[in-house]
Amino acid sequence: MTDITRLVTDQQSLGSSKLIEEQVSSLADGQALMRIDRLAVTTNNITYAAFGHTPHLRYWDYYPVAEKGWGQMPAWGFAEVVESTVDGLEPGERFYGFWPIATHVVVEPVRVTQRGFYDGSEHRLDLISAYNQYQRVETDAAYRVENENYQMLLRPLFITSFMLADYLEDNEFFGAKRVVISSASSKTAYGTVFCLQDRDDLEVVGLTSSSNAAFVESLGCYDRVVGYDGVTDLDPSVPTLYVDFSGNDELRASLHHHLADSLVHNCYAGSAHNHEHISEGEWTLPGPAPKRYFAPDQIRKRNADWGPAEVTRRFNEAQLAFIDRVQKPDAPWIRLEAHKGLENARSLIHSLVEGRVDPLKGHVVLL
Repeated sequence: MTDITRLVTDQQSLGSSKLIEEQVSSLADGQALMRIDRLAVTTNNITYAAFGHTPHLRYWDYYPVAEKGWGQMPAWGFAEVVESTVDGLEPGERFYGFWPIATHVVVEPVRVTQRGFYDGSEHRLDLISAYNQYQRVETDAAYRVENENYQMLLRPLFITSFMLADYLEDNEFFGAKRVVISSASSKTAYGTVFCLQDRDDLEVVGLTSSSNAAFVESLGCYDRVVGYDGVTDLDPSVPTLYVDFSGNDELRASLHHHLADSLVHNCYAGSAHNHEHISEGEWTLPGPAPKRYFAPDQIRKRNADWGPAEVTRRFNEAQLAFIDRVQKPDAPWIRLEAHKGLENARSLIHSLVEGRVDPLKGHVVLL
């Protein structure tokens, strides 16, 4: 008999959560019990929840909750096998993947290989394949035991950054001479800029709040840092590509009206500020309609172009370089902060929803 504690979220009020208790008496054939060791919890998790009912995302469906109106917020991290009835999966083995914010979880491993396994639970069969995959740390070429906290914190964000930078380059930046990036203090935003750092044919402008301006300036990766109230000071004649990580409706409208015909593309890449889902058809603005960017689409394209092994090799190389940069001792971009236990995770999530977090901090939950 194993006691499981889960931290579940009010789907209508993302800052509200509670602990629920469950028990697992025995495993059925084809199941494994995983003990979740550590998770990274960031604004990205709030985005998962905010768009949890979007038909092609369905983040609430990975770990269902019986009580109506409540959901399990997923997070990336590490877990170990406690008990297994699956060939090729042994107690003590450690895996990286997409787990619930909970002490344990029962999975149904299929397609078990040296690389890892997929969760073949029936309710997950029509969900996004990338989120159903769990990787053995022993066969992960980019795994470093000393980097575990950075890996779980940055890999799910940096895959978005890496593929977004590739998507923009693949489309020749839609003819832009300037890239404007909102929520410039977010890890996904400056991860994207890190991947574009060798280009000298573009001006990269970071948009941020006054409270985060000093931090964004300290990163040194943006050519210019502009406050949200200064967007109308941008030269409207320069062909501009807008990468929207904020989801801020007012900011989006201001940019569209100010730049008008010089706005060549609006790439909607995230929602740090707006926790309400908006369909693309509801946007009525001058200039190009915002187009939602979704990393798995570019991954599929590059798997076809380069082959999966080459995509993984390029990503691993870039990820390790990014991790090295963010923890540079004399000028770190991230300082880790650990939160022990699910009660402290509740407080952290509430702070993330309210936007009360230091952009220099990277938050991990230790279970």
